[in-house]
Amino acid sequence: MWLYLAVLVGLYYLVRWHRERQVVSHLRDKYVFITGCDSGFGNLLARQLDMRGMRVLAACLTEKGAEQLRTQASDRLETVTLDVTKTESISAAAQWVKERVGDRGLWGLVNNAGITLAWAPNEWLTKQDFVTILDVNLLGMIEVTLSLLPLVRKARGRVVNVSSVAGRFSAIGCGYSISKYGVEAFSDSLRKELAPFGVKVAIIEPSFFKTNMTNTERVLLQLQEVWDRAPPEIKEIYGEKCLASYLKLVSEQILPKCDQNLLKVTDCMEHALTACHPRTRYSAGWDAKLLYLPITYMPTFLVDTILSWVLPRPAKAL
Repeated sequence: MWLYLAVLVGLYYLVRWHRERQVVSHLRDKYVFITGCDSGFGNLLARQLDMRGMRVLAACLTEKGAEQLRTQASDRLETVTLDVTKTESISAAAQWVKERVGDRGLWGLVNNAGITLAWAPNEWLTKQDFVTILDVNLLGMIEVTLSLLPLVRKARGRVVNVSSVAGRFSAIGCGYSISKYGVEAFSDSLRKELAPFGVKVAIIEPSFFKTNMTNTERVLLQLQEVWDRAPPEIKEIYGEKCLASYLKLVSEQILPKCDQNLLKVTDCMEHALTACHPRTRYSAGWDAKLLYLPITYMPTFLVDTILSWVLPRPAKAL
């Protein structure tokens, strides 16, 4: 019996390997719109697809970022400035894309733009902190998607949304996990709704990578700023020692372990855009596959117990 099972499992992976190696034809004629191309995953993906000969439309938050990207790519790549928190900016970018793709439609939409704020307990934060991160990571992504869906549907193309392991596993506040849980939910519903039109939706779930979002100095400064403006009663409950423990955890345990090989993520994005049979979800990074993904299937009480050993304890904890 075990032999038959092993054979079946082997055949399954062999068939999947064969299917995933099949590439979409006429890639040089296909347009891909990518948000958040100033740096990080978006910047690397834009250059990666440009080298492959695809027609890349790269959206950057700043003109400086757009100019730098243009100097690193071929003449095929075009840029536009986009603030995903502003409806007028999204509408202008959507019109810009429409003028370029014409009747071909938009083959790929990659929602990559995102931010993170202080990695701190929820009680240290304000409503505006959550609004800020949701505006970019979730609501902005949704508005960009809805604005460009007619063009993607015309091309029977792809929507690739960048989530995170934090979209499956929430260990600490700051609103980042909340926004990425939302990305997961939106993408799941979108995938089902667009399937009848031949449009495929993929979710990228990276672990911790070395980008501007995980810059040590920036992350620690944000954490200190959040603590400094926290109400006196919150500071009394948690204590300065708890703050010091969070600063040490982030600077010595989490950030130094961030993977510097961004290709692990952009290769997943490229496969989602160019493979005939893309996956529904891509876990980028071995820690995502071997640690964070398995954690999501563990009993909740066990995960909570493990986190209680890892996360700093408030001064007035019971």
